[in-house]
Amino acid sequence: MKAALLTGIKQFEIKQIPEIGIVNDTDVLIRIKTVGVCGSDIHYYTTGRIGSQIVEFPFIIGHEAAGIVEKIGNKVTCVKPGQRIAIDPAVSCGHCDQCLAGREHTCRKLLFLGCPGQLGGCLSEFIVLPEKCCYPITDSMTFEQAALSEPLAIGVYSVERSMPYIKDNIAILGAGPIGMSVFHVLRTKNTGDVYITDKIENRLQAAKKLNPKWMGNPDRLDIVKEISGIEPLLLDIVYECSGNPQAIAQGIHLLKPGGKLIITGIPEIDEITFPIHELRRKEITIINIRRQVHCTQKAIDLLASKKINMDSMATHRFTLEETQKAFDLVANYKDGVMKAMINFE
Repeated sequence: MKAALLTGIKQFEIKQIPEIGIVNDTDVLIRIKTVGVCGSDIHYYTTGRIGSQIVEFPFIIGHEAAGIVEKIGNKVTCVKPGQRIAIDPAVSCGHCDQCLAGREHTCRKLLFLGCPGQLGGCLSEFIVLPEKCCYPITDSMTFEQAALSEPLAIGVYSVERSMPYIKDNIAILGAGPIGMSVFHVLRTKNTGDVYITDKIENRLQAAKKLNPKWMGNPDRLDIVKEISGIEPLLLDIVYECSGNPQAIAQGIHLLKPGGKLIITGIPEIDEITFPIHELRRKEITIINIRRQVHCTQKAIDLLASKKINMDSMATHRFTLEETQKAFDLVANYKDGVMKAMINFE
């Protein structure tokens, strides 16, 4: 079967690799139809690592995917051959203390698609996953929409963890795919005003369609000064979705006493400093987001019900052979890209 292998920093090769098959009775062989390029994939592409997760080349990355069930194990009951599915890329053990506590996303033995040292990714014609990672979709849902349910699930989880109250005023720092997923979910809630920032004008224009109270570019404006001028009592919740350490500091400055900082973005560096005395005096709550848990079906349902429409997020499309081109585009924020999709034949 054909796959796109990451063979070095900023280097892909399209190669034939050995066919795979079902090993366990609960396995599902999936023919991949669409893969979305995620920001975490870009970290592996440009630096070869995220924290202690270091790529050993060659390696297959990618985890936002949808496809068709090709074959199933003897004990599979939730899907059948020919069924169209969205994919949850996390494989938990189901037995450790974290899984038993309902925290499968922090499973002690977690395996994640496209994560070094865990599982190879989905930039290949076929993958094998347990049936619990397979979520049937309706015939009316496109494979691109199904793949977008993965970042949307992170948005759903981020909002669930933050527990916004009615009329809470909120900022989203970073209007990329994750920030926009958070924004889409917030628009299904009865919250107060939403402020949004990004350094890329095209992303701010995309966010404008969801009617923020205010939006601005931190390279051109003093974000804290501008927003605090409108909201002198400051904000209830800030979602940091860029991974930029400066944005994290801005989030702390923007929060009112008792506010909540939701760190959803993934920084490229290993350590970040905080204005600790401001955190302490304001009694700010910091909530870290580790992917998502129990939110995949919720995201699929939101898309299927049309309560959320993320079609405009898929701005660019490529074939598997054009994987290098797709990653270069996303890594360099070219041509107004929001989400690049790699579509298989």
